[in-house]
Amino acid sequence: MSDLANTVERYLEIWNETDATRRAEKIREVFTEDATYTDPLGDVSGHEAINALIGAVQEQFAGLTFSLAGAVDTHHDIARFTWNLAPAGAPEPVAVGFDVVKAGGDGRLSAVYGFLDKVPAAA
Repeated sequence: MSDLANTVERYLEIWNETDATRRAEKIREVFTEDATYTDPLGDVSGHEAINALIGAVQEQFAGLTFSLAGAVDTHHDIARFTWNLAPAGAPEPVAVGFDVVKAGGDGRLSAVYGFLDKVPAAA
């Protein structure tokens, strides 16, 4: 597995971290200071804004877990992957997304571009 694929796994761990302080520490390790996150529902930059956005998503979807839905495809400093959001043991995810990430020179993520393929009716 490539370093960037490992970083993607760490990125998903951040989305599952419910403690805001621990999540902030992990964000500093995985994202550059000026990293951006853009999807159809949000467009933020910087560690604090990314942490706040993830916290808001966790409040909306409490008890659900993000997981990889297949292999991480990487080349150069870019990766793409599909993720699922589901309750533990659920046969079907409630949400499915596709993200593209770009790593900075130090290997941390400098940009995330998210696409939502399946969203709950309430989202």
